[in-house]
Amino acid sequence: MTRLHIKHSTGFSYGGKVNASYNEARMLPVTTEDQYVLYSHIDIQPGASQSTYTDYWGMKVSAFEVLTPHEELSLTATSLVEVRPRKHEPHPTGWEQLDIATQAAVTRVEHLEQTRRTTPPDDLVELARTIADRYESPCEAAMAISREIGEQMDYVQGVTSVYSTAAEAWANRKGVCQDITHIVLGALRSVGIPARYVSGYLHPKPHAAIGETVTGESHAWVEWFCGDWRGFDPTNMVDVGERHVLIGRGRDYGDVSPLRGVYAGPYRSKLFVKVEITREA
Repeated sequence: MTRLHIKHSTGFSYGGKVNASYNEARMLPVTTEDQYVLYSHIDIQPGASQSTYTDYWGMKVSAFEVLTPHEELSLTATSLVEVRPRKHEPHPTGWEQLDIATQAAVTRVEHLEQTRRTTPPDDLVELARTIADRYESPCEAAMAISREIGEQMDYVQGVTSVYSTAAEAWANRKGVCQDITHIVLGALRSVGIPARYVSGYLHPKPHAAIGETVTGESHAWVEWFCGDWRGFDPTNMVDVGERHVLIGRGRDYGDVSPLRGVYAGPYRSKLFVKVEITREA
């Protein structure tokens, strides 16, 4: 078991005063069978009235509004989470059984449908189908597809944006974790494997000393269903483990974006982000 302290600071600089802003933040982890939240809190500056609710996908959402003129909106989410080792047990599910199990649950059917961000181009569909045809087990096929895409993609920052699609990133074989996850989602869904987008944090240093604070990052990975939900990090080509802290799940990035909103004012906004992670046990 690993205990991680996470401090995630983000917000917008407006370059001038805006009259009001209305926002939603999805920055606090949730307790699951694989992680336990010991503490979580979000601080908003300037001070704002806020309400908290759980959305359709099971994520904690902080909805708030700032109704006084301000030049910057700043949020700091602080969490302490115990992450347990994940168990990745094989499931002897065949393709026919997978189809029956998928149709039996609305939540699985939802994760079989493509979105604008995940819709794969024809060559990616062909690649996924070629790989899937080699395996009697959709679990093994999903892993092989994910690894193949991870090997073909180069992690390069600045060549895509939060609005980029899987097709755009795949065409250049370049992108970040969000893009790679969208590509894998599109490929898995195209061969009938339900798959969902997972947002969270990744501790970047596997053997960090206790008490050592490092610069971390918001991260994304994939979970697919083949008898049970199974997580994999195609960007780093590793199983999801004790360095991964889950925030939320959805169909694509649009369901889980950490901060979004609207504001009244004539100025353009600039996003800033900083993540610090400390291993405490």
